[in-house]
Amino acid sequence: MADAKVIPFDEGGRRARGREGRPGVPSPAERPGGPGAERPGGAGESSAGGGAAEAAGEGALERGLRFLRDRLTGSYEVDDFGFDEHLTDAVLGTVLKPVFEKYFRVDVRGLENIPDEGGALIVANHSGTVPWDGVMLQVAVRERHPAARHLRLLAADLVFQLPVLGALARKGGHTLACAEDAQELLERGELVGVMPEGFKGVGKPFAERYKLQRFGRGGFVSTALRARVPIVPCSIVGAEEIHPMIGNARVLARVLNLPYFPVTPTFPWLGPLGAIPLPTKWTIQFGEPVETADQPPEAAEDPMLMFQLTDQVRETIQHTLYKLLVARRSVFF
Repeated sequence: MADAKVIPFDEGGRRARGREGRPGVPSPAERPGGPGAERPGGAGESSAGGGAAEAAGEGALERGLRFLRDRLTGSYEVDDFGFDEHLTDAVLGTVLKPVFEKYFRVDVRGLENIPDEGGALIVANHSGTVPWDGVMLQVAVRERHPAARHLRLLAADLVFQLPVLGALARKGGHTLACAEDAQELLERGELVGVMPEGFKGVGKPFAERYKLQRFGRGGFVSTALRARVPIVPCSIVGAEEIHPMIGNARVLARVLNLPYFPVTPTFPWLGPLGAIPLPTKWTIQFGEPVETADQPPEAAEDPMLMFQLTDQVRETIQHTLYKLLVARRSVFF
């Protein structure tokens, strides 16, 4: 199989910082060459005439064949962070889209608050015991936004240490949750997503559902100020109930070197079946952006301003969560 072309992160020749030695990301000496790449995801228009089912089948076959051809010839691109847009759109997106549309039936609102181009930092609440909310957020932006943008999520070290899932996360656009990587992506004009609650949010007990945990020290605000990009608050309802965490086996968590070991009504009692999330009804609401471009250059070093903006974003997300909860009819409908 031919190798993919690796895109230098900064086309102007400035070396991308902090990439060498990261899991799943090749060093400059290891980066393979390859043939010229074409934009992925545009394969397979079905031919005119014939029944709708036949046309759909032909389109799927054509897309599959073109995908295999591109993988075999190396006609796809991987950036310095390990993001494989070709694989993400053709495979990961195809697998996750039915989960988004049919299983969780996600209602997406406020997409007009995400810019069509240029950098922006999307800040969302985190929950669910297993972090389905992150990947559903990525699908929401890619599938529903008019510009069909990719969302580059910041993830904890643990994600990249997991076998198989760590490599898939890299290929799907995740990168290490550090200010350096986030600023690189924002300056490039990418959408970057962050969930500041981290493990405190995703692993909180069911009794504390929809109560935001601490947002840290405002590092995401400092990054947005340095990159001079807007901060878009995002509230996600529905993820809290997919794995109701009624207990935490802390001894097992320490043995397995995990931040928590969840006990839910179905896990670990039902084994692998207990890991299937409940089919709750989701709503993702993007709020009005908090602009940072009008702030002075030294604003990123002002702790009071960072605290103020962090609190503003957190309160916006929390208030929106309460409004969405009051308005929803049921957890499942």
